Amino acid sequence: MDTCISRFFLFGNEMKKKEKFAKYNNVNGKSLYEVIRISDGIPIFLMEHLERLENSAKIMKYQISITRDEIIDGILKLIKENEALNENLKLVINYIPRENTDDNTKVEEKFLAYFVPHSYPLKQQYEEGVKTITYHAERSNPNAKVINNSFREKVNEQIKNKGVYEAILVDDEGFITEGSKSNIFMVKGSTIITSKVINVLPGITRQFIIKTCRKLNIEVKEEDILERDLKLLDGLFISGTSPNVLPINSVNELSFSSSQNSTIKLIMKGFNVELNENKQKFVKYIENDTINK
Repeated sequence: MDTCISRFFLFGNEMKKKEKFAKYNNVNGKSLYEVIRISDGIPIFLMEHLERLENSAKIMKYQISITRDEIIDGILKLIKENEALNENLKLVINYIPRENTDDNTKVEEKFLAYFVPHSYPLKQQYEEGVKTITYHAERSNPNAKVINNSFREKVNEQIKNKGVYEAILVDDEGFITEGSKSNIFMVKGSTIITSKVINVLPGITRQFIIKTCRKLNIEVKEEDILERDLKLLDGLFISGTSPNVLPINSVNELSFSSSQNSTIKLIMKGFNVELNENKQKFVKYIENDTINK
């Protein structure tokens, strides 16, 4: 069960005190979610996260009653009330069946937004890279961001037991797909390779890394890479809300000098530029929205 680390959380359009979180954090039924990084009080890639949330609902054949504007207004109020500067904010839409039925239209819909514990990589981890393992598992709906506590508990146990940062998922055919809570990019020569989007969660950071590569004239290929071919790569990196672009220095027993790879270093710098541009874009959006109101 999640922990709310801030003084206030949102339930629908209502601001609630942290002490009441357990009462409203219902884990029954199915839940869609997004985790958004707050940087300098600004929700990073917010519009893209909301688009993905809507797409997840479409895939799972659910409706979202709360509007996008209501969610944005709620997030801004939550940031202000909690004086949040650099945090991770979780959005959850919980669907609870009203009766014994598989009909997704007969559900009670609940929306929550709250700040969750986060762990951002240390400077040393960016400079040296992080350790990873492979983990053989497939997601039932890889394109939809759905809470799956059973999967999370199992993979977290392996990550903890092996003392690594992340687990790289391998499907039943032996192909690399994604990380357990991230996307994975691989480097071969000057080309970036990542799994086909149909096989993975279409990560927001992943989307902007591909955009960054195109701006830098770095070739990106979406193709299948077998686990046994990892040894042929020149480097790998993790992408995600908390790590952004994080080099990998090992996968199981294989070692890589990813943090020293010139292509990865170029992408890390380019992505930081993209982050700052997105923050400025959101500030202008809020300013224009305020004027129009």
